[in-house]
Order: sequence, then C-alpha cells, then structure tokens
Amino acid sequence: MSDPTGCGCARACSAGSCCARCDLLVGLPGLHVTDVGERDYGLIVTVESPAGLMGCAACGVVAESHGRRVHELIDAPSFGRPVRVRWRKRTWSCSEPSCGTKGFTEQDDRVAAPRALLTTRACWWAIRLIRRENASVQGIARQLGTTWRTVWSAIKPLLEAMDADPTRFNGVRTLGVDEHIWHHVSTIKRGPKELTGMVDLTRHQVTSGKNKGQWRVRARLLDLVPGRSGVVYADWLKARNHTFRDHIKVATLDPFQGYKNAIDDELEDATAVLDAFHVVKLGTDAVDDVRRRVQHDTLGHRGRKGDPLYSIMTILRCNPDRLTDKQKARLTAAINAHEAHEEVSIAWQAAQQLRSAYAAEDLATGRTIATKILDSFPNCPIPEIRRLGKTLNRWKEAFLAYFTTGRANNGGTEAINGLIELHRRVARGFRNRHNYRLRMLLIGGGLTHPEHLPPPQV
Repeated sequence: MSDPTGCGCARACSAGSCCARCDLLVGLPGLHVTDVGERDYGLIVTVESPAGLMGCAACGVVAESHGRRVHELIDAPSFGRPVRVRWRKRTWSCSEPSCGTKGFTEQDDRVAAPRALLTTRACWWAIRLIRRENASVQGIARQLGTTWRTVWSAIKPLLEAMDADPTRFNGVRTLGVDEHIWHHVSTIKRGPKELTGMVDLTRHQVTSGKNKGQWRVRARLLDLVPGRSGVVYADWLKARNHTFRDHIKVATLDPFQGYKNAIDDELEDATAVLDAFHVVKLGTDAVDDVRRRVQHDTLGHRGRKGDPLYSIMTILRCNPDRLTDKQKARLTAAINAHEAHEEVSIAWQAAQQLRSAYAAEDLATGRTIATKILDSFPNCPIPEIRRLGKTLNRWKEAFLAYFTTGRANNGGTEAINGLIELHRRVARGFRNRHNYRLRMLLIGGGLTHPEHLPPPQV
C-alpha cells in the first residue's frame, strides 16, 4: 500500500502491525485495515482480524488454521464515493475426529451477517436515510454503487425483525384510525385499494428544550391492513392481546360508523372521539350544499364566473378571522345581491359557530357551544343545517368527548397519512403490499431499534 501522506500505514502493515488511524477511520469493530485502493467504481478497503487461537464451537478443541478467504461487501459511502470492503476471513478446521464440525469460517454480525452483500453499517445507513431523509431505495442504491434489489434484500429482513417485535405495541393509550388509497390499478392484481391504518396518538411529556414539561403527541404508525370496514378494524383489535386493548383509553376516528362499531365492541373501556377536522368539514360541506341549491333556485344553473354566490365560494370556506376587508366586502355584497342568499348567510354563520366550539380557549366554553349546536341545528329551517344537526346528535357522545379528553383528535393520524403520500410519490408507486407496509411502518415511526433507530423526537 502506498503511503503518500506519510501516515505510516505502509510501514506499519509491512512490519506486521496496523495503522491505528486507518482502523479508526474505517471503523469496523475487531478488524484492521491492511490495504486501501481505488477503482473506477469507488474505494476498495481490505480488512482482516488479528491472528489468534480459535476453539471449535461444537467441541471446544483448538482449531487448526486453514488460511483466509476473501468476502467482498458493499459498505456505506465514504468521502462521496462508493466503498467495497474486502474482508479476509480466517478459516479453520477441527482436528477432533469425533467432532461433526469439519471446517468453519470467521463470522461477526457487527460487521456483516453471514452471506450478506452489505455490511451491517450500510444496512442501517440505508434504513436511516429512508426514514429520516425521505430517500428512495433506488437513490440509495446509486450511492452504494449497486442495484435496488440488492439494497432491499439486505434491509428487508431487518425491517421484518422489527415488525415482528411485540413490544412495539407497548405503551399505547390513545389510538387513531383512518384509511387511505394505496394504489389505483385493478384490485385483481393488487387486492383492495383501501388500507386501514392504526396510529399511536399517546401524549408524551417533553423532557428537554423550550417545550420541556409540556405534553405532546408523538404519532406512530402501528399497522396497515387491507380493506376499509368495521370488520377489518375489529379483527385487528382482536389480534392484539388483552393488555393492549385494556390500556386504550381514547380512540379517535372520522365519522364512519364501521370504525365506531369496532371501538364499541372491542374497546369497551375506551372513549370514542370524533375528529374535529372532519366535524368542521361537515359544516363547510353543508354551506357548500346550501350555496349550490340557492344558486340553482335563483339562476337555474350551476355557478359561473360573475355569479354572486360563485364569486364567494372559497371565502365561505375560510375562517372569518382571516378574511381581509376586501373579502368581507365581497361577502356582504354577494349576500345582499338577492334575498334568497340570506339562507347562505345563515348556513355560513352556523358553520362558524361549529368552528368556534373547537376554537374556544376554555374547554368548558367549547362544550357549552357544542351543546347549543346539538339543540339548535336539528330545528333549523334550512334543510342542510337540519341534516347536519341530526348527524351530530347521532354522534353526540363522540362529538362532545373532544371537550372531556383534553382535545383528543385524529391530527396525528392525518400527519402520518401525509408522510405515506410523500413516500409513495418518492418511490413512484408500489406493486407489493408487503413491501409497501414495511416502508410505511418505517417512515411512520412504527419500527424502532434500541441502537440504530431511536424513537422520533418531539
């Protein structure tokens, strides 16, 4: 090995010893660097373990050395270049005639698993990039100078091992549920388009930083199962143990009766909470329905450019506190353009009253507003608001539970869905649901490792 910098590597290796600085730089436990070279595809680092006695794992007799054989591994990039590690493994044979072990080769899982193509370090480097940096497997493969299949076949067993760890379900007190579409092709090829996702929404106390002492939600994806129904959710809950189900105190959901039935049947001690975002959306949708009906009744057609109600379509969906003076003037002018538009104004005020219940600083005040809504909306002369009032009364307990559970909501679940959508775009789609599930559990914080993947920080 050349020694252009004068660090002593060549002199040390020729003398039968190794350079401590090269060993420190490469950082493979228990191995010394004996040579470093460069090829067109990147760096070549040759390493080996120091010579020493080795006992047979079966009988304990001191084994006879049979030299070394080279095992080439893909390592994490170094200084912007792909790296190949040539591990000169020691081989031995057992001299005990009665022993069934004839020959064996040096192994060290800290460096690489048996017959692996990637070092252990490269595998966890790739997993961290996928989780933290939104990297694609193909992008990681380019950095390593290898193929997608090589990278995924190396990290997949690690993801499956973390997935099989039952302790990842420990500590869940608040459980959220929601669905999303994972593909848009034929269900014959890839199965159901909908997946139901379960998310841990348990609050944790911040232990450091400016928010120390506060309680924050650290959303964590627990599982993705095919289908969207109460049966799917109930079956998943049944598959968990009694300890898991007994510890769930709050279960958040959108207004889907199937999920509510599953919570009532399988989580008897949990309080179901209707998600605030979806409730406000119901109010906004009611306003849109009133606007469309009045538009057609007064003009006989759908909204067009220049129509008063069509011009305020987006304004009706906004928080009134965020409207500019110009927008407020447009809203007033559109309502005053026709006496029938008064229905739209009343519906909009009802939707804002619904929004104000969640915006109240004091939970008791918010609950008071919510109770008034439950009493007044079903008696409203506007059919869309009356229908909304009946819907909210049907979900009365789950609607009011928001104000008795410290504002529990499904916001963390929606955040996880956002991450899922991002990674699905990064990967340019998925064809294998098992691989899709593993990837989403990883980026959603559902897979952790005590050494390599600490839990997400608040």
